[in-house]
Amino acid sequence: MKKIAVVVAGMLPALALGLGAQQGAPAFTKTPLAQRISHTNPANFRPSPRVHGGPGQLDYMALFTGASGFDTNVWFLHRGIIEPKAGIGGHFHNNCEEMFVILDGEAQFTVDGRTSTLKGPAGAPTRMGHWHAIYNNTDKPVQWMNINVTQFKNQYDAFNLDDGRENAPIDAVPQFMTMRLDRTLLRAVPAMYGGKGDVQYRRALDRSVFVGPWGFVDHYLLPAGASIGASSDAEIGGFYYVLAGKGKVTIGTETADIAVGDAIPLLLNDSKSFENAGTEPLELMQVGVVSNMSRRNELLAPIFNPVRGGGPGVPGAPAGGPGRGGRGQ
Repeated sequence: MKKIAVVVAGMLPALALGLGAQQGAPAFTKTPLAQRISHTNPANFRPSPRVHGGPGQLDYMALFTGASGFDTNVWFLHRGIIEPKAGIGGHFHNNCEEMFVILDGEAQFTVDGRTSTLKGPAGAPTRMGHWHAIYNNTDKPVQWMNINVTQFKNQYDAFNLDDGRENAPIDAVPQFMTMRLDRTLLRAVPAMYGGKGDVQYRRALDRSVFVGPWGFVDHYLLPAGASIGASSDAEIGGFYYVLAGKGKVTIGTETADIAVGDAIPLLLNDSKSFENAGTEPLELMQVGVVSNMSRRNELLAPIFNPVRGGGPGVPGAPAGGPGRGGRGQ
């Protein structure tokens, strides 16, 4: 009974936010763009002790949930902090894929019982049928993000192990897949999708990392004055998250301001473009989610399609360049 109670407690934040998911047209299509963009606001972080049986407390908010109105299988995007000597206990996901991301500091990541220290900004994706945990062993809060994509729309699952991972043995080399959001790994792509200037780009995680609808994670850096031209995709949605800087996003015919901590939903067929409207670089992370699992490999194949804005290739990319990697290094 204790294990069942812990599992239910760990699921309640996501389930409560997911209640009321609507069928039919996504809610995002019914509200202005500026209102669809979600903003990280520490004042809205809520204390959450012993998440999945882990030690200490997290403070976080949901930027998106399954009820938000996605037409793909995005289940949630959480943003917050892991307090010192706190973490998320070990738990399985059998029908969804998840990735913890830290944006600063360092934390101990565990996947399938193997633990390593990662320095932010970094993350570790976890496939369906595997288990993971995270622990902040430092004396400072760590900026944290959690992304979840389900195999079956609006169906979340978790099985807790009651393992807080305190004092876990540490592997010097991670024995699991990792993601580094390292600016030094980016490569210049001139006039991306007809935009201005050289955009720095890299596919941080490719299709081989995931087995469900989650397709990829892309990393972009737009210098001052640079832009990414308009592109759309009928079969890949998801969202963008602003890692640094400020700028403007245009979805369809609407334009809105964006800044660090903002999350921008992307529906199927949405035409999107980005512009750096500030003096500092605009840094973005894109999470791509496919709509049709039977066509997953075709949609994510490493062949450039000028219409597929979320696809693996980009205009002007050198052979073997952006979009061709996939080791998450």
